[in-house]
Amino acid sequence: MYVFLAIAAFLSIFPLLWTAISATNSSVDIIRGTMLPGTYLLQNLNQLLEMADVRTAFINSARNAVLLTFCSVLICSLAGYGFEIYHSKAKDRVMSMLLLSMMVPFVAVMIPLFQLVSNMGLLDSTIGFMLPTLATAFLVMFFRQNIRSFPHEMIEAARIDGLNEISIFFRIFMPTMKSTYAAAITITFMAAWNVFLWPRIIMMDPASITMPMLISNLTAGYVTDFGVIMLAVMIATLPTILIFFFLQKYFAEGIAGTIK
Repeated sequence: MYVFLAIAAFLSIFPLLWTAISATNSSVDIIRGTMLPGTYLLQNLNQLLEMADVRTAFINSARNAVLLTFCSVLICSLAGYGFEIYHSKAKDRVMSMLLLSMMVPFVAVMIPLFQLVSNMGLLDSTIGFMLPTLATAFLVMFFRQNIRSFPHEMIEAARIDGLNEISIFFRIFMPTMKSTYAAAITITFMAAWNVFLWPRIIMMDPASITMPMLISNLTAGYVTDFGVIMLAVMIATLPTILIFFFLQKYFAEGIAGTIK
């Protein structure tokens, strides 16, 4: 069993390992299939900085992902809390409609969303980036399912002590459900950081470029430098690795639906 798990773990981590090694090699060495670290890291970095505005793309991606994660997690947790704590049959029907929306592919609503954002004057803006995924059916369902294991007696006790509903949510519910929030933050941040299609549509100003868009631009030329691309991929991967590394314990607990 351990041999099988070790092989599976290696296969899972191999693409990341290969990307890190390739970032230190030249494009010719990568094409040859070299699997040893090279000496082209600084050269690839200098060439990347000359070819693209990495600083602007990184800051844009970080700002968009952090703001979207904060707003989305807050809104969806409030919605999930309301659906479960103030439960009714009418809310179940609304939740069923929300879940049906998950079956609609993004490309089916892409053009109407673009027209909406354009008419609102939100092109090349963080708000325009956040609008389509500010509240997602998946995240609302995720919080609602985890709230079912939340001890409702704590809410009743807080009400008896005189806390209002808002104070109960922020002072009782949120600290107790930190594992669920950690899992939601990890999922939302990774999705917001890696999203490509929607920013590609609404971000027309070069100053609004994000990291996925920058990597796509590096592959669009007549000559592709794989070493530079791999280095850009590693830079773009670091924030999600750090987020998952620091929240992995709570992420596992939140996915399992446990409360401590």
